[in-house]
Amino acid sequence: MVEDHLVEDRLAEIGGRIRDLREVLGISVEDMAEATGTAADEYRLYEEGRKDFSFSFLFNCAQRFGVDMEDLLTGESPRLSLYSLVRKGEGMTIARRHGFRYRNLAFLFKQRLAEPFLVEAGYDAARADEPLTMNTHEGQEFDYVLSGSLRMQIDRHVFTLQEGDAVYYDSSHPHGMTAETEAGCRFLAVVMGAGGGRPGGDRA
Repeated sequence: MVEDHLVEDRLAEIGGRIRDLREVLGISVEDMAEATGTAADEYRLYEEGRKDFSFSFLFNCAQRFGVDMEDLLTGESPRLSLYSLVRKGEGMTIARRHGFRYRNLAFLFKQRLAEPFLVEAGYDAARADEPLTMNTHEGQEFDYVLSGSLRMQIDRHVFTLQEGDAVYYDSSHPHGMTAETEAGCRFLAVVMGAGGGRPGGDRA
């Protein structure tokens, strides 16, 4: 399908930027694999654009490189420093083949202290009873459910968030989530970098 080819091209572009930044900064594949919590062979698939990017992978890459996620996604850095206004339906989307769709609501603001996302989680009946895919990234995260319900696991703790529920947690611990309602789930996710700084701002 045309849409699949567009996504594949997009993955190849992002993977190329990640590879270029890694090489410019003199970071080995093995170091990046450790920073992103992947095996070296799996990490190479990301750079080659042959594996769909998870949010955690992109976030961890940006932290390791000391850049904004926009540098990886678009090749351009944010420029605004007083305020950034994002209207309804706008924002920078992280396109995925399946699962979660992230829309960054502050992508134009430079040196920001947090990454606010509007997240749309699609319902997948085939995976409803399967174990959650767990991810980690440095810092802390706040999730607030706007509609639908979200099954969530943090370490060994499993619970369901309904509309109006919120959770704040240490995102360096393994965590995963999935929509429990057939209509999917929409929630606000605010990701804060380690040590209260901008993601990537204080890491060598």
